[in-house]
Order: sequence, then structure tokens, then C-alpha cells
Amino acid sequence: MPDLLLELRSEEIPARMQRKAAGDLKKLVTDALVEAGLTYEGAREYWTPRRLTLDIRGLNARSADQREEVKGPSTKAPEQAVAGFLRKAGLTDVSEAQVVSDPKKGDFYVAVISKPGRPAEEIIADVMPGIIRNFAWPKSMRWGAASMPKGSSYGGIEGKGSESLRWVRPLQSIVCVFGPEHEETQVIPFEIDGIVASNVTYGHRFHAPDAITVRRFEDYVASLEKAKVMLDAERRKDVILHDARDLAFANGLDMVEDEGLLEEVSGLVEWPHVLMGAFEEDYLQIPAEIIRLTIKTNQKCFVTRPQGAEEGLSNRFILVSNIEAKDGGKEIIHGNGKVVRARLSDAKHFWTRDQGNLPDLQELTASAEKFGLDLKKPLDQRMAKLDALNVTFHAKLGTQGERVARIRALARALAPIVGADAALVDRAVVLAKADLRTEAVGEFPELQGLMGRRYATLQGEDASVAAAIEDHWKPNGPSDRLPEDKVGLTVALADKLDTLTGFWAIDEKPTGSKDPYALRRAALGVVRMILEKNIRLRLASVARDADLLSFFHDRLKVYLRDQGARHDIIDAVLTPDADDLLMVARRAEALTAFITSEDGKNLLAGTKRATQLLAAEEKKGTVVADGVSGELLKLDAEKALWAAITAASSEASDAIAKEDFRSAMEALSKLRVPVDTFFEDVLVNDEDAAIRANRLALLKAIREATATVADFSKISG
Repeated sequence: MPDLLLELRSEEIPARMQRKAAGDLKKLVTDALVEAGLTYEGAREYWTPRRLTLDIRGLNARSADQREEVKGPSTKAPEQAVAGFLRKAGLTDVSEAQVVSDPKKGDFYVAVISKPGRPAEEIIADVMPGIIRNFAWPKSMRWGAASMPKGSSYGGIEGKGSESLRWVRPLQSIVCVFGPEHEETQVIPFEIDGIVASNVTYGHRFHAPDAITVRRFEDYVASLEKAKVMLDAERRKDVILHDARDLAFANGLDMVEDEGLLEEVSGLVEWPHVLMGAFEEDYLQIPAEIIRLTIKTNQKCFVTRPQGAEEGLSNRFILVSNIEAKDGGKEIIHGNGKVVRARLSDAKHFWTRDQGNLPDLQELTASAEKFGLDLKKPLDQRMAKLDALNVTFHAKLGTQGERVARIRALARALAPIVGADAALVDRAVVLAKADLRTEAVGEFPELQGLMGRRYATLQGEDASVAAAIEDHWKPNGPSDRLPEDKVGLTVALADKLDTLTGFWAIDEKPTGSKDPYALRRAALGVVRMILEKNIRLRLASVARDADLLSFFHDRLKVYLRDQGARHDIIDAVLTPDADDLLMVARRAEALTAFITSEDGKNLLAGTKRATQLLAAEEKKGTVVADGVSGELLKLDAEKALWAAITAASSEASDAIAKEDFRSAMEALSKLRVPVDTFFEDVLVNDEDAAIRANRLALLKAIREATATVADFSKISG
């Protein structure tokens, strides 16, 4: 079966767009081919900074013939209805339709439309121009002669003045080759803005810029490789990573690995060549995080550290070039080194200034008094400045200073619940946002918290306070670490709860996939801290909105399912008003372990039999007594059941009071035998209405007793 090779070659595509663009192109092309009646065995996308490539294997040579019947009106229908049917079916005269008889509806017209299959080449040529023209880039521009006014010219190119192609960078050539694996292939020559698809591509723009003629994917890859283009992005990543590790090792160093940077760098080069540069050791006085981000952000280079070291950096960095320089890369290393040193000089300036006094301390007195700040300390000055400037947090939620005041009050209430030192919590809260006014964070916002910890340590803050300043942003996801100690936990909880209650108050809630304020992440962070650090927090005391409590429940369900809990068990223990998430999790854990045991099976079976019959009667409107009357218990089986319910309820209540949910379930499981005996010996729907209502009340008592542990009706099995 034939294969299809497609390459769209352009000027440099931004690295962050390449992977998604290649995936989008594959989906658009394969969907269009399938919709047109073709099938294929497999498809894979490739990308480099200058090309998007598709390799589609096992395409049909032709789409299948199609036969469609279009039902029309009755043969007695008005002419207008018949004319409409003919237009819809593409017929010129009613004689071209068939007449079909129906015993009930009589005779009616049917048009049989036959659509012969089309050659794959024709389909490909038909769908490709639209896919390319309508391709959705995050950012794109109009390129080429058609983008200029008619009659104008630039660089010898005359403007056409018609609609031009929107593409992320100017499109330069298109390869579209189709054919069987072992036979001659053919070019499918469609045209886009004067560029006609062909079998000609070009290699590395510096090393091998000459034209390359290709027939199919295998020789295309081999030819590009000879022309210094490594097509497979994953292979480029692997080469960069291993060459960088080897180069670092050869110099007595370890490369500091960074998956995001590796992905980006692999999208900047077609022929990776790893080199090592250096900067003056004096710059190592700057925090390692600032050095790493400076070199990463500005030069897309990796940093290194002494072999075996857990922290700290060396003064060597690793860069990835797109060319093999004749001088061994000396000029490239020199040029990158100049830029790195200039950027590190700026970073050192930020770092030094952040430790000095602000020039307008006399204007910060009121803010300092408000938060109990010491204006002799640099970080305190920055917090006072943040408040004095009235920096907006959110238009409807006030300033950063007002937000800190809210978090402070909330943290004061949370400190005894978490078991944290109240004074240390208060100090951490008032300094937590101060680094937002530092120059280091102004340059690198991702260093929020981390720089605050650095500056707090320098000015002699308690270690727990300094750690909390960094950790109050955590956790930032399901795999991120939690705050180090109780002070950090308290501040992090207060920060996230203020965010959630605030945005709920102004009705800025997540909708669908949109969550611009990362509220789902904040709620999951609260759930993780409560469960993983065993914090007994009644969320209703802070999340007074029922909808917000439900939002926490959704995050709890996600967390527990990720931990392996069954969805029906979660539903069984999670009531709409449950606000002690730690207890919900412990109930789910105990129920998970209990439900597969013999006692668990007994409890589930006995409870379900009673509650299902009760629910059926309630649905019919049968009267159920408000409570069980001992005087109306006539038979030994119902008396025994009532005695068992009373004893089991008391025992279960005592166990629940001790938060021993396993023992509570074991107590309730003893109801299985008296329940079975009750159903064998007792007719619930007695003719006497009072006795019937009393016996249904017995079943209600079973449901109420077991509900103290879980809603067993929601458990499958």
C-alpha cells in the first residue's frame, strides 16, 4: 500500500510551538483523509526548527465507491415538494428517481446516488491547501508577495495584493511525495502562495544548503542526516543530554539537568553540537538559583556543579550550537561567554541592591507600623514598600497589603489548629510577599518565595520563618513537596484559603477547562496538606460557601482516586456537608480495608437488604413510624433485631467517638444474622398499619445506624 511523505519547510519555528504544531498537523491531515474515504495503517510526526514532517504509512490507493439512498416525498406530493427533492438529490428530472411502494404510506420517490471512489492523489491534492492555509498557530503573520499592496515591490518581489498565507514564519518549500514502498513515487503538486509542492527539500542552512531530491521517507531521513539535519526531536534531545553529561564529566563536573530547557534547546537546533563555556568565579557569590535562571533564560544554556555535589554551582556552563565550527567552537564559546557575563553582572547588581536600604524609608513608617515591621531590615522595607504603593492583587480583592492583612488574620486562627508557633507564623506572614518588591524577583518572577527565604536568612530571621516564606507557595501541583514544618504549613494554608474564599466571593470560579487563577491547584494543595500532614481542620469555618465546600470535595475525590480508592467507597463516606476532610479520608481507608473481609460482606449484605426494601416502601408512600415502639414488637425475630440494633449502635457510636472506624464497622456487621432471621420469620408489610409502620422503622434504624459510618447503598457489589 502507498505511503505519503509531507514536509512543510519554513524559517525558524519557535521551539515552544513545534511539538504541538507537528501533532496538530498530523491530526488535521489524517482526519481529512479518513473523512474523504481513505484509511491508513500508521502515521508519525517529526519536527525541527525549520520543518514539520509527516510520515503516513499504508494509505489506500483509492477511496471506496459509495451508494446512498435519499428518500423523497410521496408520488402524490405537490410539484414544489418534488422539485425540492430533486435539487437535494442532484437530479434533473423525476424520471431519474425510483418509485418505492410502502404498504402503509403508499408510493414515494427514492434517489439512488452513486459516488465513485477517488484516487488518493486527487484527495491529497484537494485537502492539503486548505489544511495549510487554515492552520492555527498561536501567533502568525501574513507572508509573501500577496501580503503587499498590488503594484508595490520589495527586494525584487512584486506585491500581488490578494489574500496571503498566514504562517508562523515564511513558508519556503513543500514536499509531498506519494507511492508504494518498492515502486516509483510521484509528486502531488498542489500550490500555496506560489510555492508548488515537489520532491525537493534542503538540508542545514549553513552546512548543506543545496537542494535534495527525495523519493520516500527512508531516503528523506538519510539524505537529511547527510545534510546535517537530525529529523527526530527525541534523538536530538538524547544526543544533547548524553553529550552534555559526557562533556561535564570529562571536566570533573555534573550537568544540572533541566527537562524543560532540554526540550526547548532541542527545538533550536537541527544539528546539535555541545560546547562548554565559563564565567568568573566571583559570580558564584550570587545564589545558584539566580545564576541558573540568568543563564537559562538569556542564553538557553545548562549550568554545572562539582561532581557529586548536591548544591552549589561551578563557573562552567554548557551551550548547544547548531553548527560544527571550524575552530572547534572557540568563537561561539567566546560570544556566549560575553553575554553570560553581562547578564550575571546585572544579576549581581540586583542581588546587592536587594540587600541595601530603600531611598524613601521616611515614607514607609505608616505601613511599617501596620504590620509590625522593622525598617532597619531590607526585607521589612520591601514589605512596607509593597503596602505603601498599594500594589493591586486583584481589582475586586484589593491590594497586596490588604491581602496580607487577611492572610494574617486567617493564619492567626489556623496556628493553634496546626500546632504552630503563633509568633513565628505572624512574622512569616508579614514577610511572605515582601520579595515581590525585590529586583531579583522583578527580573525572575519564578523566584518568588525562594528569594524571600534567602533575604530573610541574611537578615537573621528564624529558620522556620525563612522556610515558610519560600514554602507558602507550595505545593504547586500533585507531585510538588509540602511545606517543611508547621509554620510553613499554616502560612501556606492561610494563603490558599484566602485565595479560594476571595475568588469565590467575587464569583470568579473555574469553568470547564478554564482556571486562570489556578484555583483547582490551590484547593488540591489544601487537600494534600490536610491529609498528608494529618490536620484536623473544619473547612466550614473558613469555606462558608457550600459551593466552595463542594469544590473541595471534587479535589478530594481526585486525590483519593489517585491514591487508589474506589469511587463508590468515596461516595459512600463523603456527605455534602462533610468538612473534616481528614476524617473522610480515614473513613474511606477503613472502609476499603473492611469491605473485602467476611465481616464487611456481612455488613454490606445485611444493610442493603434492609435499606432497599425500606426505600421501595418510602417511594410508594408507605407510612414509616418516627421511632421503634417496643410494645408493637410481637415476634421474637423483630425483638431480637431491635436489641441487636440498639447494642450495635451504641458500640459503633463509642468507636466513632474514638475515630476507630474499623471497630464501628465490625460492631455494625453483627446485624447480619438478626437481619436475615428477621426477613425469614417476619412479614414486614403486615395487615396492621401500625405494626407495618413499626417494622419499617426497624429497617430505618438499621439505615441510620450504618449511616454513621457510610452510605452503604452507594457501594457496588
